Amino acid sequence: MILQFVPFILIFVIMWFLIIRPQQRRVKAHQEMIKNVRRGDTVVTSGGIIGKVTKVLEDSADVEVEIAEGVKVKVARAMISEMRTKSEPVKA
Repeated sequence: MILQFVPFILIFVIMWFLIIRPQQRRVKAHQEMIKNVRRGDTVVTSGGIIGKVTKVLEDSADVEVEIAEGVKVKVARAMISEMRTKSEPVKA
């Protein structure tokens, strides 16, 4: 009876290491990137829009991104897919 379940357990372990675990790492890295977005960072949204972050609201799930000179849009933090360039930390 136990020998019948061994292949299923083996398949689950292989799936865990090849699919589930790497996906969890990507999600964790994405959440960390979103948490560390600062003013001046150049970001790419999931829609492909590239812009510079002009305002970050700590208590909100939105950031303001300037996509052209004088054109600012609000973007949900979760829709930021990539950070192209990181700004320098503000010197005290």
